[in-house]
Amino acid sequence: MTQNIKIDPYGFREYDARWLYEKDINIAGIENLGKGLGTQIISHTKKNNPTVVVGHDYRSYSEEIKTALKKGLISTGCNIKDIGLSLSPMVYFAQFNLDADAVAMVTASHNENGWTGVKMGIKKGLTHAPEEMKELKEITLNEKFTKGNGNEKQIKDFDKIYKKDLINKNKIKKKIKAVVACGNGTAGVFAPDILRGIGCEVIELDCNLDWNFPKYNPNPEDLEMLHEIAKIVKENNADIGFGFDGDGDRVGVIDNKGNEIFSDKIGLLIARNLSNKHKNSKFIVDVKSTGLYSKDKILIKNNCKTIYWKTGHSHIKRKVNTEKALAGFEKSGHFFFNQPLGFGYDDGINSAIQVCHLLDNQNKK
Repeated sequence: MTQNIKIDPYGFREYDARWLYEKDINIAGIENLGKGLGTQIISHTKKNNPTVVVGHDYRSYSEEIKTALKKGLISTGCNIKDIGLSLSPMVYFAQFNLDADAVAMVTASHNENGWTGVKMGIKKGLTHAPEEMKELKEITLNEKFTKGNGNEKQIKDFDKIYKKDLINKNKIKKKIKAVVACGNGTAGVFAPDILRGIGCEVIELDCNLDWNFPKYNPNPEDLEMLHEIAKIVKENNADIGFGFDGDGDRVGVIDNKGNEIFSDKIGLLIARNLSNKHKNSKFIVDVKSTGLYSKDKILIKNNCKTIYWKTGHSHIKRKVNTEKALAGFEKSGHFFFNQPLGFGYDDGINSAIQVCHLLDNQNKK
């Protein structure tokens, strides 16, 4: 007896897919999602056996969901490179590093337990935009699947390659004392190591992995998390506090006095710092962000241009890509760094590193 397939159509959102596991989607539904995604990847890449990098976050059920998703992908002819426990940016990085055709990351980011989802992309450094999500939804719900024979390969220790890439490019001279808070989410096994690696003195806060999220959800927009970071910053007389979300693509920043700084202001500070070295650059910011970018004296002096664009990480990411901008900043804390600073996708740890460079370059708190 085959299990009935359950997929709530509302789970297909503008940029990714999210469901309450078993209530709105079941394991057979996940497998069909894999078949839908595999079919879509094959039609876009015009390859019978495209390679797909797959990873999962630290939730009790993420691995079984990944297994079902892979089964669906393989049945269409996709060849899987499974990099194991990951952050979303590590999966995006792996697409470049392993030269893969597409990515699928099983994560519900900062959502409560019970939620699951997939972040996916085909073009390197970009995730699905609304039109690709609509196409995926149609393929999946109408079960118009390609059939093929794919295979699967486990890539061991890929986390070390990802960490090394960020550390080697970003050494700092000043000993910055940083509180690193991960809300017991997956970033706990990445952020402290990387920030220590570039030269920070790290004070860890809730960096041990615990999929029950005993204190609060790992969400840097959550006041509970920000207040806790502020308290630890003040107690330890730290220079800065960083809070990472569940899948490591966003960061929240607390200054040395324990004040939360809105992400659009952090973006402007980073843009100013970068503009000194990278004159004539372009920056993309979302329309919810501060108007200060457009009339900032330092950016104007360095001949840098700011373009305001539609809110939504997939929109900003695409605009950074098409405009060949140096960086993009979204008020929600998604920051995108393009070459030579990154590969154009959002990585919360790289964002924290850019804040460290800012403190390293200027003799200010």
